[in-house]
Amino acid sequence: MKGSDLINSKLPDELLFDIIQRFDGSKSDCDAISLVCKKWMRIEAIPARRNHQDHSGCQAPRPASPPTCTLGSTIEMELNSLERSHIVNNLKSQAFEARLLTSLSPLVMSNDQNALGGVQTLYFADVVDCWLQTYVIDVMQKKRRAHSSEHHQVNENSESESELESFCLSDAGLSSLAIGCKDLEKLSLIWCSNITSLGLKSIAESCRFLRSLDMQGSYIGDQGLTAVGQCCKQLEDLNLRFCEGLTDQGVVEFAQVCGKALKSLGIAACAWITDKSLIAVAAHCTFLETLSLDSEFFRNEGIVSIAKSCRSLKALKLQCINVTDEALQVVGSLCSSLELLALFSFQRFTDRSLLAIGKGCKKLRDLTLSDCYFLSDKSLEAVASGCTKLTHLEINGCHNIGTWGLESIGKSCSGLLELALLYCQRIGNSALFEVGKNCSLLQALHLVDCSNINDEAICAVAQGCRNLRKLHIRRCYEIGDKGLIKVGENCKFLTDLSLRFVDRVGDDALVSIGQGCSLRYLHVSGCHLVTDIGLTAIARGSPELTYLDISVLQGIGDMSLAELGEGCPMLKDIVLSHCRQITDTGLSHLVKGCAQLETCHMVYCPSITSAGVATVVSGCANIKKVLIEKWKVSQRTRRRASSIISYLCMEL
Repeated sequence: MKGSDLINSKLPDELLFDIIQRFDGSKSDCDAISLVCKKWMRIEAIPARRNHQDHSGCQAPRPASPPTCTLGSTIEMELNSLERSHIVNNLKSQAFEARLLTSLSPLVMSNDQNALGGVQTLYFADVVDCWLQTYVIDVMQKKRRAHSSEHHQVNENSESESELESFCLSDAGLSSLAIGCKDLEKLSLIWCSNITSLGLKSIAESCRFLRSLDMQGSYIGDQGLTAVGQCCKQLEDLNLRFCEGLTDQGVVEFAQVCGKALKSLGIAACAWITDKSLIAVAAHCTFLETLSLDSEFFRNEGIVSIAKSCRSLKALKLQCINVTDEALQVVGSLCSSLELLALFSFQRFTDRSLLAIGKGCKKLRDLTLSDCYFLSDKSLEAVASGCTKLTHLEINGCHNIGTWGLESIGKSCSGLLELALLYCQRIGNSALFEVGKNCSLLQALHLVDCSNINDEAICAVAQGCRNLRKLHIRRCYEIGDKGLIKVGENCKFLTDLSLRFVDRVGDDALVSIGQGCSLRYLHVSGCHLVTDIGLTAIARGSPELTYLDISVLQGIGDMSLAELGEGCPMLKDIVLSHCRQITDTGLSHLVKGCAQLETCHMVYCPSITSAGVATVVSGCANIKKVLIEKWKVSQRTRRRASSIISYLCMEL
């Protein structure tokens, strides 16, 4: 149909439906029909849906021993976890979610309304032509960029906008779900802007066993939240992040009627929720264990109230610029059960806060300090002496914390499992010497922009922390082959290695890693000294490799891809962008051996042509995304696989 649409513009939907019904219904025919255009995809789905309903009146016939789709315990819907074919890839997440609810509606509205309410499993064969392991309604309604047709761009754009609007989950869809899923325990309505208090009220009234509710980004008002509190007395987990329609009134009323069961609460960027809400939560939700707050409208009063009443508090995450030492000192003195503390962008508290935490929170295991400019080495020394059970530590952009503070952690916290040092310019080698000497259980190390850490520190960690499984280094220009060679020789359990723009790392390091470790994840973008020699060693030594990023490497060519195709059959994701030596020949070798490949990024590769793109698309049955320049995609490839082709934006 070049030039103009001579079918859709002339034939009514009823006639197209009749024509499509005359096919034998094989999977290949259905796939081909669905890939023509969005209109044909919708029409093709209708007979499949009806056939499944006609077999038994309410449910599709089941194979002998299928995996089940549990409705009673978990309701989430994550599109990416359900994609099984090119047809699914061709659907927007909104359309996919709407089809699930459409399939559910006839069952809900059938004469036997109790049939679904008591059933724990349900089969939607007409949606993805396979059994769904979980039925999730994690309705992520982020707008995806529409793949518009070259000849009908204006019409396609308008059609996409109308489809997007029609497929957004509404109160009506939520009401249908509520009627059929009485035993619902977990519901996520993330960024569902069309949901109102009316729809949430229907869920609350029908699903009284609800335990977890995530309303992030949903514009639901106080009435809906109050209804949940009145009806769902077992609710334990509530996420109100970015719920701009809520005020103190809704949170207070919810806490008053449903506070005893609540264990986890998250609030962020809600301008009308203040300390008044936290005071109510403190008064009624005394069993609260996890609290996450991100708002400039919270001050000391609310945090102090929580600390005084919620003595079972185990996790506290705060990004509240108006909270000061006073609040953290009360937390330290009263919340002895605290196990996780994350403090972000604090500019109004000092070492006094961490001194109180170190003194009172002996069970602290996980500590994150991000952009806390007034903390010094004294804070880490207090934590090290008081919180000896610490297992996870992240220091991000705390410019007054230096070597001495981290040395204290290394000496006292021998059970440390994960250490992340991001933008820590004042931390030097001797800090990691202590970690290597005493923290033999360390499994993960992250270093970003740490200019005073070099190969000597990495050698110390490699020799002392032989259980290391993850090593991520980015822009640490003093680290090179010497340190990584020691990692390859000593850390035999290493499976995850990321070396991003570490200029001094070359082939010798990767040869050592390839001989000593079997990697599953490798990222060496920007390591300009790496060539085919190093990558060949990885390919031969890591048969379970699933992710590889070799972008911006000018020394990588077709030989590496041939080795990967031969030695890494489990590879799923590869990034080849800016690799000038890779050609179509290398891609053919890669595709031949890596049958499970799902994503391939290959922009700015001048030797890759439309033939190479076609090879990847046609040769990988599981392929879901190919990122490439638009002019390299032939018309034939575009027709066959438009849903998986993503184009580099060149127009900005």
